[in-house]
Amino acid sequence: MSDEREQKQGRVADTVSGLLQGGTVPEARRMLNALHPAEIADLLESFPVAERKLLWELVEEENGGEVLLQVNDEVRSGLIEEMDEAELLAATSGMDVDDLADFMQDLPKTLTGAILRSMDNQNRQRLEAVLAYPEDSAGGLMNTDTVTVRPDVSLDVVMRYLRMRGSVPELTDHLFVVSRFDHFLGVLRVSDLLTRDPASPVADVLDTEAVAIAADKPAREVAKMFEDRDLISAPVLDERGRLIGRITVDDVVDVIRDEAERSILTMAGLGDEADLFAPIWSSTRRRALWLGINLLTALLAAYVIGLFEGTIQQVVALAVLMPVVASMGGIAGTQTLTLVTRALALGQVASRNSRALLVKELGIGILNGLMWAAILAGIAVVWFGEPAIGAIIAAAMVINLFVAGLSGVGVPLLLKRLGVDPALAGGVVLTTVTDVVGFMAFLGLATIFLI
Repeated sequence: MSDEREQKQGRVADTVSGLLQGGTVPEARRMLNALHPAEIADLLESFPVAERKLLWELVEEENGGEVLLQVNDEVRSGLIEEMDEAELLAATSGMDVDDLADFMQDLPKTLTGAILRSMDNQNRQRLEAVLAYPEDSAGGLMNTDTVTVRPDVSLDVVMRYLRMRGSVPELTDHLFVVSRFDHFLGVLRVSDLLTRDPASPVADVLDTEAVAIAADKPAREVAKMFEDRDLISAPVLDERGRLIGRITVDDVVDVIRDEAERSILTMAGLGDEADLFAPIWSSTRRRALWLGINLLTALLAAYVIGLFEGTIQQVVALAVLMPVVASMGGIAGTQTLTLVTRALALGQVASRNSRALLVKELGIGILNGLMWAAILAGIAVVWFGEPAIGAIIAAAMVINLFVAGLSGVGVPLLLKRLGVDPALAGGVVLTTVTDVVGFMAFLGLATIFLI
């Protein structure tokens, strides 16, 4: 299904590009605006900046706000820079409060006041309530559009109240039961509302064990809670236990997607580079830092090799086999690092089980080391006819894979304790360790036993 979607997106992009190049702008406009806003967003992200600006001018006003919400942060910032105040105000009209709160993070400070002044008092208060919390918290994710009922009314009264409203917010799977002071008491499931005796009071059917989320809970933990408990929506409470909003599964999906993208990019030191077609200079500046750090670590590994220059000159085979040990250690360590970094993100690793995890990974390192050491030793003996070289590279392989397992667990745990994102810095540190240890073990043993 994903391949079909990508193929369709590619065909649409090719068609729209061809129409623009051929000067058939009205047809390109019609085709573009027939797409869902999320598909338009994907299309915009797939075009270079110059063509993207032209394409953005073709997006109709009623689609503009939703499209801006769907594109990634970097692309959104670029598009916003091209819009005047009137266009931005038009884009914000009709947005849900939680979406508007996210959108306003990218707007100039001078414009946020204009947006607040253009809203009625009720919506302004709702927006200010969301903006009072960090963007990556439950309060920042929530929507204040909730349906509340009292516990002392009957289900029939609730039904008449809903008919009088004429609509309910999207993804409403239950109503929130609150006291006269808005303290959260529980939820009334829509299924119970439809199937239970209409004369029953809400207090008799409400679920007092329903999940409620504190407004200051991190967004990542909110997403984990929705995943674990298969939630569609959940109430958000302030520090006094009062209902202030709700979070729905569509907001959580956005969090999960953003976290996945961030994890992939940060592993390569590209956490801020979400736009594939970002300007050359800004992309160069972002990447230069981690290339510089990598250069320093590479020089450290080169220095270790230089310490054994005399050994390498006397036994040329060492220069041929030397990269193998470091490479195998780097791959083994990266496997462990990736698993542990993911487990840390999911809250699966803590002091209570880190020792057991370390023992497991060390065991894997030793077993893999012994297995591949035997294979590589055999290859070295056949290739160079020197059993001593085979034995040395086998010993170095076991040492480096053992250290790779130790580093794969220890490095992310240490970085986490120091407040550094393991996904961002873990790979650089681990590669340095496995390279240095691999070269040191192989060349050091060769120096001792061959020279």
